[in-house]
Amino acid sequence: MKFNQTLAVVTGGASGLGRAVAERVLAAGAKAVILDVQEATGHSTAREIGAPFVKCDVSVESQVIAAMAEARRAMNGLNLLVNCAGVIGVGKMLGKEGPMAGDYFEKVIRINLLGTFLCDKAAAALMRDNTPNADGERGVLIHTASVAAFEGQIGQVAYAATKAGIAGMTLPIARELAQLGIRCVAIAPGIFMTPMLAGLSKEVQDSLGKQIPFPSRLGKPEEFAQLVQSIVEIPTMNGEIIRLDGAIRMQPR
Repeated sequence: MKFNQTLAVVTGGASGLGRAVAERVLAAGAKAVILDVQEATGHSTAREIGAPFVKCDVSVESQVIAAMAEARRAMNGLNLLVNCAGVIGVGKMLGKEGPMAGDYFEKVIRINLLGTFLCDKAAAALMRDNTPNADGERGVLIHTASVAAFEGQIGQVAYAATKAGIAGMTLPIARELAQLGIRCVAIAPGIFMTPMLAGLSKEVQDSLGKQIPFPSRLGKPEEFAQLVQSIVEIPTMNGEIIRLDGAIRMQPR
């Protein structure tokens, strides 16, 4: 699929990795619609980068279906979904203030894991009506997993569970949608410079960067977006989880 012909929906597109993806799509001369639950930030980002914004809570099925339909109308099509919406979900199973509430664990699951599934489902249902290209391709679904899916740290029990789930459903989705010409690939980022990390001191940022073998720095959102472009452009990249982590392997703490 040609990147400059992308008609992309980017969830969590108001900031961080999602914004970087939307900006790269637009820079290529393609189209993007950003979905985010943060209304003020969403409208601000939309003005700054020149992309439509649709408010959407990815954990609410009716909102997802409506947002995908609105995005397709705005672009006159849809052939790429990049799932970047999510929450960190920090907390120990047995914390200082007592055991983790089941409601909290469920909330993280609903946003990160269920939200990705709902967006996949809604986007794929629209993509299957696309006219296939020369390779028979109709669209691409991209997941954002995490190295925490494989090396979850203490305090990441909910987050790691969701990211492992996102990684785990990538291949079954790719296999199921193969007959429709829709690919599914997951990216598992390491430690990236996101709005949350940007708020930390320079000393803390440098300390985190030194944990990464090479390059010994935080990942850049633009590098994540660059990998998204490569996935779109390489048809045989399918059903895979790609680590983007500078060779880091997370320690227990």
